[in-house]
Amino acid sequence: MLKKGCQLALVATLLLFTACSPRDFLTRRLATDLILASSEFRAHQRFVLQSGVISSKDYPSPEYLVLQHHGWISASTVPCPRDMTPFPCWDVLLTPSGVDAIRSALPAEQTNGSVLSVPVAKRELVAVTGVSQQGSSADVVFTWKWTPLNEIGAALYSGDLQYRSTVGFRDYDDGWRIVDSIPHPSQSIGDALKNAEPIP
Repeated sequence: MLKKGCQLALVATLLLFTACSPRDFLTRRLATDLILASSEFRAHQRFVLQSGVISSKDYPSPEYLVLQHHGWISASTVPCPRDMTPFPCWDVLLTPSGVDAIRSALPAEQTNGSVLSVPVAKRELVAVTGVSQQGSSADVVFTWKWTPLNEIGAALYSGDLQYRSTVGFRDYDDGWRIVDSIPHPSQSIGDALKNAEPIP
C-alpha cells in the first residue's frame, strides 16, 4: 500500500513538471533572454554625419564638436543657401584621419556621399534588476549601457554610463513575451530604451 502511494505521488509529480514549460514562469533569466533577443535591443546606435554645407542648428551639436575635437572633421563658416537657416552656415569636411575613421566603420560601398549613417554603438545588458508580476502582466527593470563599435563610437559614447529601463511583459498561451504595443500601462521595449534614465 505504501509502495503504491509512493508510485502515485511520483506519477503526479512528473505530470506536474511536464505540464509546465520554462516559459511559464517569468524569471530574471527568461526576461534576460527575451530582452537580448528583441530586435530593438540588438539595433545598433547610428550617427548620421552630414558633410558639406549645413545650418547652425545642426553643426554645433555635441556630436559634431566631439568629431572636430578628435580632428575627424573641419568646419568653416560659409554663406547660407537661400533655403537654409539659421545663419551662419558651416562647410563641414572630413579630414584625412576622419576618412580613415569612417572607412574603418563602414563598408567601402557606403563611404561615398554627403550623408553617412555610421554604426557607432550597441547595447549591452548589464542586469535584470527586478521583476514585478501581476497576473498575466509584468514589468521588468533592467540596466544596460552602450558599448562602442569603433573609435567614433568610443568618442561619442562612454562605456561607463549605465541606464535603467522598465519594459512590459505579457503571459500568452505559449509563454511570456515582451509587449510590442501598449494595451496597458507597461512600456514596449522600444519606449523603454528611449525613456531610459541614466544611473548616477
